[in-house]
Amino acid sequence: MTADRRRPWIVGVSGASGTPFAAAVLRGLLAAGEDVDLVVSRAARLTLLDETGISFRDAHWREDLAAWLARGADGKPHTFEVADALAGERVRYWPAGDLAAGPSSGSYPARGMLVVPASTASVAGIALGLSKDLLQRTASVTLKERRPLVVTVRETPLNRATLQQLVALDEAGAIVLPASPAFYAGATHIQDLVDFVAGRVLDAAGVGHGLYRRWRGELGEGRPA
Repeated sequence: MTADRRRPWIVGVSGASGTPFAAAVLRGLLAAGEDVDLVVSRAARLTLLDETGISFRDAHWREDLAAWLARGADGKPHTFEVADALAGERVRYWPAGDLAAGPSSGSYPARGMLVVPASTASVAGIALGLSKDLLQRTASVTLKERRPLVVTVRETPLNRATLQQLVALDEAGAIVLPASPAFYAGATHIQDLVDFVAGRVLDAAGVGHGLYRRWRGELGEGRPA
């Protein structure tokens, strides 16, 4: 796709636990032929390091992203082949502290934004329009431009303040999609549960995928033989 026709999905990764959800969504977008702009918050870097051992560095983001996306939800490296999908301009990375980055403006072409996982801090910042970093600013831009915004909140239990903020996001036009895996699809591995949530995020964005077995109204269909 030529640069002037590029319209990416912007994926914002906040500091909530659940970096495998973000990795699965990114792989799903790339497998569907979508372009991606990536924003990783400072807190998300700490979570990624804790959950995977991977340091996400601005100067080496492509190398670090490849290692992250190749890792399975069970922590095994080299589970997925992603090198070809990361070649060229299909993926762009914007540092979270760069408030002059392309996605900070409504004139920047984008299909919409997926915040996955979404911490309660990012939920509050987006709902209140704080724009304290590029992730929150881009989410605010997405709402004001009436583009799809999917917020995959990953926290439990939820207090009153967060519940009110989630209602505010819903009223503003966002899709609130908790990271809640289902078991009817016949999950036999942790990756299946992660892929179900990632698939629902992509469903909300209207992006085709084959990440999970869909319900077809047949009881016991997903039960292992």
